[in-house]
Amino acid sequence: MTNKSKKVVLIGTGMVGMSFAYAALNQNVCDELVLIDVDRLRAEGEAMDLNHGLAFSGTSMKIYAGQYSDCKDADIVVICAGVNQKPGETRLELLGRNADVFRTIVSPVVESGFGGLFLVATNPVDIMTRLTYELSGFEACKVLGTGTTLDTARLRYLLGEYFNLDPRNVHAYVVGEHGDSEFTPWSQALLSTKPVLHVLRDNPQKFRLADLEDISIEVRNAAQKIIEAKRATYYGIGMAITRIVRAILSDEHSVLTVSARLTGEYGIENVYMGNPCIIGRNGVDRQIELSLTAAELQKLHHSCKVLDESYSKLKPSADT
Repeated sequence: MTNKSKKVVLIGTGMVGMSFAYAALNQNVCDELVLIDVDRLRAEGEAMDLNHGLAFSGTSMKIYAGQYSDCKDADIVVICAGVNQKPGETRLELLGRNADVFRTIVSPVVESGFGGLFLVATNPVDIMTRLTYELSGFEACKVLGTGTTLDTARLRYLLGEYFNLDPRNVHAYVVGEHGDSEFTPWSQALLSTKPVLHVLRDNPQKFRLADLEDISIEVRNAAQKIIEAKRATYYGIGMAITRIVRAILSDEHSVLTVSARLTGEYGIENVYMGNPCIIGRNGVDRQIELSLTAAELQKLHHSCKVLDESYSKLKPSADT
């Protein structure tokens, strides 16, 4: 990223993509935002709509509908393109349909001369991110997904309500697949500097581990509940994308639970999954390997096995 101007290209102007674009505009995260969609007219309309709000914002962001050649000098390409998740459909069931979409996207981006970072939000995000890594030929650190960033935000919000504490002082993570096999390692959860498990021990009449497990289940099922109620989720993930983009462009070295490629952490290699990572200008600076209990490590290995087996079914067609 040698550009003084911060440029982001968004591919996919559906509800998730435009929730990101709207949040990016209001938070002034970049100087230039390019919208690309298979429906060019829609991208033009969305750019027009956003531009009409510039007078009310504190930014002079340049926003326009573009094409793949515009990726050449971009810092980040955010991929939100893909088919929507249907009620009752798991994220992994989206795999085949969205893999076909990605094969039409990644190659032209790379062929443009793009040398920045890929940030993937399309579900199933861990597998789509791994597919992007394989199709692009980029270094693993330059290809990341939104992972469990939103799940972690949901968890902290609900724990904040349960413990009557500002969620910003809750330090807990959802790790693994962004989906049915994700889990919360309670051994790593802190309220300020005090382990959550110690809080339970010291307040047995007020707080219970069973309640925390219920919260973990609520986090895991949140997307389906929202989809049943309003057919899609987009505001939360749009803001999660914006948070990651800000961390990259500002070289924050913030810890976020993005989907990143394991290279021996937890005894696992090649799988992309949500894990706390230090994020900066060069993407994934490094992974933070959590000190999990034996039971938690077993859950993580199970989650990675689910993801690896699903990707293995995709891989033959991905190589063609």
